[in-house]
Amino acid sequence: MAEHIIELRNVSKDYEGTEALKGIDLKIHKNEFVTLLGPSGCGKTTTLRIIGGFEQPTTGEVLFEGVNISELPPYKRRVNTVFQRYALFPHMDVYENIAFGLRIKKLDEATIEQKVSRMLSLVNLSGYERRSVTSLSGGQQQRIAIARALVNEPEVLLLDEPLGALDLKLRKEMQIELKNMQQALGITFIYVTHDQEEALTMSDTVVVMSEGEIQQIGSPVDIYNEPENAFVADFIGESNIIDGIMLRDELVIIQGKEFPCVDKGFAKDELVDVVIRPEDIKLVPESEGILTGVVESVIFKGVHYEMLVKCEDYHWMVHSTLMEAEGTRVGLTVLPNDIHIMHKMRTSTASQEVEVGHE
Repeated sequence: MAEHIIELRNVSKDYEGTEALKGIDLKIHKNEFVTLLGPSGCGKTTTLRIIGGFEQPTTGEVLFEGVNISELPPYKRRVNTVFQRYALFPHMDVYENIAFGLRIKKLDEATIEQKVSRMLSLVNLSGYERRSVTSLSGGQQQRIAIARALVNEPEVLLLDEPLGALDLKLRKEMQIELKNMQQALGITFIYVTHDQEEALTMSDTVVVMSEGEIQQIGSPVDIYNEPENAFVADFIGESNIIDGIMLRDELVIIQGKEFPCVDKGFAKDELVDVVIRPEDIKLVPESEGILTGVVESVIFKGVHYEMLVKCEDYHWMVHSTLMEAEGTRVGLTVLPNDIHIMHKMRTSTASQEVEVGHE
């Protein structure tokens, strides 16, 4: 099994009677890009702040390489944090902002210069040493904040929605740069975001959270293609989520029609959630469809058309490079491998230990 660097054991956090975290267990392995993903209020930033030492857990322990660091202040932990608000020192130039932590450690000037130069090269800002940080663009300021955190050579870098203030184009460029930095440095990145595309683009492993609990952990491909419950399916990309009845193994009833599928292990006639991605639905002539309906809206999305097809009382979202005009009657089919069956979600899922990383 791969070596893990951080472990949370039964960590909960209570804010005056409100549970931000509900006894989560989590292991994070070395040298991975791990993203905590979820909507506002799900507990992802609280988890990051507890790892960084900025919050104390109400219950549970935080271990770093097997040693309990729950009581250690942030400056004694082998982690650094980059916040959405860059917190650069406006009275210092770029060089001195990056060198600040090294001067606190009382390193000699030659070592400081060598380390700062390396960081500036890493973030593609060589030659900016004497620039005022207030003269830099938002993306450049973000790079300086990252360089300042990395120059102290932490074993783990915590990033709390660091790209949230950037425009779309720059944010996408920085996603690629951050992943390249992580791979070049070979350290663990723990990244917090509510942006599903950001998580899927950068991460080795995604931790999906909701209401203070971990819902699923896996690779971006697994999270997208094999969601474990309706919340994950709905939060990660577009999904059609509809009630179904599991007639028997590998056969589900949707809107009164039988659909072959590949899922097993459900009770006979169990009520289930059925998840089908819009791109997995094929529109065919009405006579060839298992379900039939009417195209009610068509939106051009650039690489595909997004169509809503009303079948009885449900509007199916369909993504296709081929357009069917509004008002057209169509058939819908879907392959067995593209139908995902899951148990109905409960209001609260039991805490379970999960490991981040590859075994």
